[in-house]
Amino acid sequence: MSFRFLRVFFASAICCSALVACSPDTESPPKTALENTVQAQEQIPAAGDVLYAATFADQQSATGWRMEGNAVVEFRDGWMEMYSPDKSTHHVFWGPKDFPDNFVATWQVQNLAIESGLLIVFFAAQGENGEDIFDPALPVRDGTFDQYTEGKIKSYHLSYYANVAHEPGRSHVNLRKNNTFSLLQSGGEGIPTESVDIHNIRLIKQGAHIRLWVDDRKAIDYVDNQPIVDGVDTGAAFGSGKIGLRQMQWSHFRYRNFEVRALANE
Repeated sequence: MSFRFLRVFFASAICCSALVACSPDTESPPKTALENTVQAQEQIPAAGDVLYAATFADQQSATGWRMEGNAVVEFRDGWMEMYSPDKSTHHVFWGPKDFPDNFVATWQVQNLAIESGLLIVFFAAQGENGEDIFDPALPVRDGTFDQYTEGKIKSYHLSYYANVAHEPGRSHVNLRKNNTFSLLQSGGEGIPTESVDIHNIRLIKQGAHIRLWVDDRKAIDYVDNQPIVDGVDTGAAFGSGKIGLRQMQWSHFRYRNFEVRALANE
């Protein structure tokens, strides 16, 4: 084989390798878990001023919060525990403030009864005509689910833990829009149903852009810019409103370090 032929052969091989590497049909290797975590962290907008904070270490830290449903909150060991005596009713614990269109909310949560339960966070909650959700003209609410999902208030909600009879061991997070109870996104993994660990929750609302992290896992990433969902007109993206922590009647969780901040430069 001549030297000239060898030179042409190797030049062709190098060229072909470059074409394969640059081809748009060539798949990149999958990202590692660490790369995905770093990517998720990089997408978190910078937090600005504190709008509200509750350590939940004692009763005073929860001043102004309102319970709907037959449930109690108890404070011990620097945490707020929430449950329904005799597991009698679902319940929602509403924060006292309306938050703007853009915010980041963070809190910690731990499961004290892994046999069954379901956690939801409501946010951007207002009356369907823009009223405060505590307006006395609105119907009384007692924790019954459809009062929140199909009643006279509007909100988003995220179910980030689910282990109930109709969905045993469900792993994923759902984002819904009320009062049409429209499923906007079924996302990634929420709190594992058997976990008794402390979990860090981060919820970001940036206008119509909604994201949720459970620890370092991004579970929801959705932009509410398509009003028609499954043939139902859900209306424009929601703006400001209150945040509420909901549990189904079998749940017994504890919470601490609830904080809401503005987004920097918003």
